[in-house]
Amino acid sequence: MAEVKKPNNTIDKLALIVTTYKRQQLLETLFDSILALEQAPWRIVIVDNEQSDQTADMVAAFAGKVTGQWGTTVADQSGNEERVVYAPQTENLGGAGGFSAGVAKAYELGAAWFWVMDDDVAVLPDAIAKLSKWTDKHEVIQGSRFDYDGGPFYWQYDFIVPLGIPNPIAPAAFGPAGYRVMDTLCFEGGLFNRRVVTEIGLPDPRFFIYWDDTMYGYRASKVTNPIVVPDVILRRTREIGNWDIAGVRQLNSTSDMNRYHIMRNRGYMARYFMTYGDFRPLVFGLGTVLTAAKEVIRLVMVDREHLKTGLVQIAKGWWDSRKLMHDPTWKLMPSLK
Repeated sequence: MAEVKKPNNTIDKLALIVTTYKRQQLLETLFDSILALEQAPWRIVIVDNEQSDQTADMVAAFAGKVTGQWGTTVADQSGNEERVVYAPQTENLGGAGGFSAGVAKAYELGAAWFWVMDDDVAVLPDAIAKLSKWTDKHEVIQGSRFDYDGGPFYWQYDFIVPLGIPNPIAPAAFGPAGYRVMDTLCFEGGLFNRRVVTEIGLPDPRFFIYWDDTMYGYRASKVTNPIVVPDVILRRTREIGNWDIAGVRQLNSTSDMNRYHIMRNRGYMARYFMTYGDFRPLVFGLGTVLTAAKEVIRLVMVDREHLKTGLVQIAKGWWDSRKLMHDPTWKLMPSLK
């Protein structure tokens, strides 16, 4: 089938990368939203951490719809012209490992841009057009989001490096430039180009879950100026319990597994700071205390039924983070140059 002519407001060789695990109903909603896009991605890479027959069947059906709607496209490095690429994993690599595998696959195929997201979002029809207007001057772009209820979702774009924590009071408004420079990233709609991946390497799969996207944005900020823009490009499709703070900020519910990795992965965070010369032991230690305090508040205000087990996981993660900070085998993720 002949290639569909590209409109001007698209993104060249855009790979949309989805990581999914046992959430087929949410994935179906995301697939429907992708089919409603006004511009066709060059590739849609589906990383299946479950390696599920059900997901494989869903992807096959989705691929058929994609081809029927948009046709085939420019061949990738493997010679394939189909837009949908299914990438099942042999084990659950977590979100971090899934995105690392997905970006690696898209990079191998020759993608010029990488648009990453979990399975619990839906893209808006004009998302690619909204993002495309920023790609001529910027290499890392974070679009805005709607929350599950359709209201605006506040994302903490300002990462306070010495403390190793997001700035909870960074202003939500955008400046005269119409965007804000940031030093972080979110793998919930984050967009970045090939040069950045080549320079800093792949997302670090060792995080498993949590802080992996934050640290990828931090690493990217060493070679470019990432930006967050007001254009809304997707919406969340999974309802999460939260504590509403003055109608402006929210403290969302989370799991004990997340609590453990929130604390443990600060060890990996510290190693990156050490590598780039940004590690201040006392200040970072204060940030760790603040992070633990936030998680205790989350337990009390949102996840009280997990108070006992949650406290154990916070303490265990903190202890394991200390081991990682002194692990002699740790190495920086390599550049792909």
